[in-house]
Amino acid sequence: MKAKIILSLSLLISHYTLLTAQTGAPYIHDPSTIAECDGKWYTFGTGGGGIISDDGWSWHSGAERPGGGAAPDVLKIGDRYLCIYGATGGGLFGGHNGRILTMWNKTLDPKSPDFKWSTAIEVASSDGMEDCDAIDPCLLLDPTTGRLWATYGTYFGNIRLIELDPKTGERVKGNVEKDVAIDCEASALMYKDGWYYLLGTHGTCCDGVNSTYNIVVGRSRSVEGPYVDNVGRDMFHGGGRLVIAAGDRCAGAGHFGRYIIDEGVEVMSFHWEADFDMGGRSVLAVRPIVWKNGWPVAGERLRGGTFEIESERRGYSLEMAVDFVRIQQERRGGFGNRNQNQEPIKPVPNQKLEDVVSTWPAADAPVAVRCSDYMFRPHQQWTITAVPEAGGYASNPYFKITIAGTERALTATADKELAAVAYHGGNEQLWRIEQLTDGTYRIMPKQIPGMEDINTRYCLYSAADSTPTLAVYDFSSDNSKWNLRNH
Repeated sequence: MKAKIILSLSLLISHYTLLTAQTGAPYIHDPSTIAECDGKWYTFGTGGGGIISDDGWSWHSGAERPGGGAAPDVLKIGDRYLCIYGATGGGLFGGHNGRILTMWNKTLDPKSPDFKWSTAIEVASSDGMEDCDAIDPCLLLDPTTGRLWATYGTYFGNIRLIELDPKTGERVKGNVEKDVAIDCEASALMYKDGWYYLLGTHGTCCDGVNSTYNIVVGRSRSVEGPYVDNVGRDMFHGGGRLVIAAGDRCAGAGHFGRYIIDEGVEVMSFHWEADFDMGGRSVLAVRPIVWKNGWPVAGERLRGGTFEIESERRGYSLEMAVDFVRIQQERRGGFGNRNQNQEPIKPVPNQKLEDVVSTWPAADAPVAVRCSDYMFRPHQQWTITAVPEAGGYASNPYFKITIAGTERALTATADKELAAVAYHGGNEQLWRIEQLTDGTYRIMPKQIPGMEDINTRYCLYSAADSTPTLAVYDFSSDNSKWNLRNH
C-alpha cells in the first residue's frame, strides 16, 4: 500500500449497490484473501481489524488482528490460521524501511475461547535504501510440494519471493530472497494445472475515485519464476496481462486473493479503491474467476435481465412446457410471385406474451419445465431478478427466475424436479447463479422442499437433451452447465 436527498433516489442507489458490490458494511482497504472459519467468512485489512460475513455476501465489522500495519494475508494450514502482514514501509510515515511479520491463531472467531494470536515474528525487512520495500505480503502453500512461499514489495523497488516453514511460519533457514517482478505492488501467488501465477497490482492507489489500480498477472512453471505474460514479457521487466481494471462505477482494483468454493467455482477477492455509489469508499469486492486459455480473468457480475437459459449439453433452451404457437407470416421469397422480392421489407415482429398467454394454463396452475430448440418464444424468455432481502453467497444475492412479464417462477420441487409456479418467495424459488471457471453458469436452488439445510449440492441439470432436473453438481459434465443468452 502506498501512503499517502431524495428518499426515492437513495433507495435506487442502495438497490444498485446491492447488485454491484458486497452488501452491509464491506468497508476495507488492502483486504487479505477471504478465509472461512466455522461457517463464517473473514478478511483483514490495513490498520488492523477486518470484516466478517455469515454468507460471503453481507459483511460487517468485528474481525480482530493485532499489530496494525498494512496489507495482511491469511491462510489456513492444517487446523491453524497463519497471518502475514507488513509493519511500516510503503512510504508510511515517510519511509520505506519495513518489516514482514507472521503470527498464528487456532480460530478467526474473536468470540471463541481458542482465539489468541501468537507473538508476531519477523521474516523479512527492508532498510529504506535497498531496492525493495517490505510491505504487502501474500502466502502460497504449494499443493504439489507442501512448501510455503511469500511475496512482498511495492513500486519503490522489486517484488521479492521468500520461503517460510509451514509448521512455524518462520523464514526457512538459509533462504535468500529472490526478486521476481517490478512496477507493481500488493502481489499474490496461486497455482493451477502445472503453472504458478504471480499477480501484481499496477497503477496508483490511495486517491479515491482517481486511483488507477488494476491487477495484472504472469505465469511460470517454477514458483521461483521467471513470470512471463501472454506476449512473452517478463514481469521483472514490467510485463503483466490484465485481470481486472475499473468498471461498474468502481475504480482501483487491487490486492487479489483467490478462494476455491467448489470444483470449477472460484472467486477473486480484492478491493475497489473507490465505489462511486458508496460515496467513493474503499470496499471489498468478490468476482468469479474465469480461466481463458490458461489465464485468469475477472468473470461477470450478474445484474439480472431477460435471457434464454441454454443448456451446455445440447444447446437447447429451458422453457415452460406449453404448446408451441405458430407466428402468422405471409411467405415471401422463393415461393409464388417472384415480384414479391421487389416489395419493401417488413420485419417480422417477435411473438408477444399477450399473443399466447390465453393458451397457457391458469396463472396459479403449476406447469412442467423442459428443454427444446430456442425459437424466440415467450415461454422461453426468463427474467432473472435479484432478491436482496433473501441474502446471498460469495459473489451475488439470490435471484428469482420468472417467465418474462409474469410471476410464473422456476421452482424446485420436493422430488428434485422443476416447475413454473406462481412466485411466493419461498427458498425453493430462490436461485444461486455462479459463473464457472469456463464461463458457463451453475444454477442452484437455495433450498429443496423437505431438506432442512441450504442447498450446496444440487443444481439445474440436463438429465437428457429435453429433460431438465435437479442433480448433484459435476463440473466435469456439461449436464451441470448453462449459458445465459441475451437475444
